[in-house]
Amino acid sequence: MRIYDLILKKKRGHALSDTEIREFVSAYTEGSIPDYQVSALLMAICFQGMNERETSVLTDAISKSGDTVDLSEFASLSADKHSTGGVGDKTTLIVAPLAAALGCKVAKMSGRGLGHTGGTIDKLESIPGYKTALSAEDFFETVRKCGVAVVGQTGNLAPADKKLYALRDVTATVDSIPLIASSVMGKKLAAGAHSIVLDVKCGNGAFMKTPEEAENLAKAMVKIGASAGRKSSAFITNMNIPLGYAIGNSLEVIEAIDTLKGHGPSDLTEISVALAAEMASLSLGIEFDEAKCRAENALTSGMAFEKFKEWISLQGAKLEFAENPEKLAKASIVQEVLAESDGYIKSMDAEKIGLAAAELGAGRKTKDDEIDFSAGIILRRKTGDKIKKGDVIATLHTNRHASLTLAKELFFASFEIASDMPQEEPLIYKMIRE
Repeated sequence: MRIYDLILKKKRGHALSDTEIREFVSAYTEGSIPDYQVSALLMAICFQGMNERETSVLTDAISKSGDTVDLSEFASLSADKHSTGGVGDKTTLIVAPLAAALGCKVAKMSGRGLGHTGGTIDKLESIPGYKTALSAEDFFETVRKCGVAVVGQTGNLAPADKKLYALRDVTATVDSIPLIASSVMGKKLAAGAHSIVLDVKCGNGAFMKTPEEAENLAKAMVKIGASAGRKSSAFITNMNIPLGYAIGNSLEVIEAIDTLKGHGPSDLTEISVALAAEMASLSLGIEFDEAKCRAENALTSGMAFEKFKEWISLQGAKLEFAENPEKLAKASIVQEVLAESDGYIKSMDAEKIGLAAAELGAGRKTKDDEIDFSAGIILRRKTGDKIKKGDVIATLHTNRHASLTLAKELFFASFEIASDMPQEEPLIYKMIRE
């Protein structure tokens, strides 16, 4: 195989064969193809696309490029969820124990945050003692005991994706549905779950800006799951507004605990219940409405919160921080942001709010940056709320006094105030099943 021939073939709009795709992924993973040629092929794919067969084969090749997780001992009960990334998206902290309380086996690998989106592993590490790295034996034993374990991604899980994504990120070849779908699903297939539920975000705080773009991506990923013999479905959800009110690691853990106790924000609760219910529906073979009813009962009865405590305790966390989350790390500076005029919040730019939180220390600009677990933003008002000049619309939490000015500028730039109440947007646009 000559990579030159694959570049030329795709540039002319022709489909690559199964063998060509698999040999390309294998050779690049091993380091025998230079980045400049792979960049050219990726750009050709961005312009010419890939058909369903090509996308499925690319995903399968990525998933088998390194280690894979064998969850066969849990059979059809093994379930996973994946979010395409958003601001204030702490759903895994709620959905994982909630789905486990319903009978699912959630053996999950999650990532860290970069840029304006937060990472599940960073949030969990803000709970003192929680171990995000477990031996394979301890990982499986935790799932056997309580139905859930969440760890960081292993170094050799889908290594082809790590190399391809790093290259796409610097060559303007990220925005291709076949490449996004194969990246996400390659990791999910390697992680081994029998049922996969996807939360595909759309809006200004997400990569897919419109519901139509998000639906195209969701359909592609669900089809990949089906072709690989996995039960898969997806929700298209709104990320024009941050999810919940807390943005930042310790702050989001506190909000997640409130939600597990049945007292969380309505939007965060609704999406978490929907995701957990769909995981249970696919895994247990029950109707979605019945699973949703069970999920709501698990929250109100306290069963989900008890499962959360059991889970994090088995992974080393100190239970006093779950039972008294106010003991989690606190920032030394808490500054109120006041409304500068009367009116309604017409819109919010979730990405700018995420960047403001990152500026305060809650996120990373590069993968090597240190996270301040206590930093972040608590929103007091959101889109559609009526405000008066002088009202507190948010509080900024930080230990970096020098970052306050820029963070506040980013935050104010994220709001648009109008005299009329805006039309309410849906939270969940659609659910897609194969």
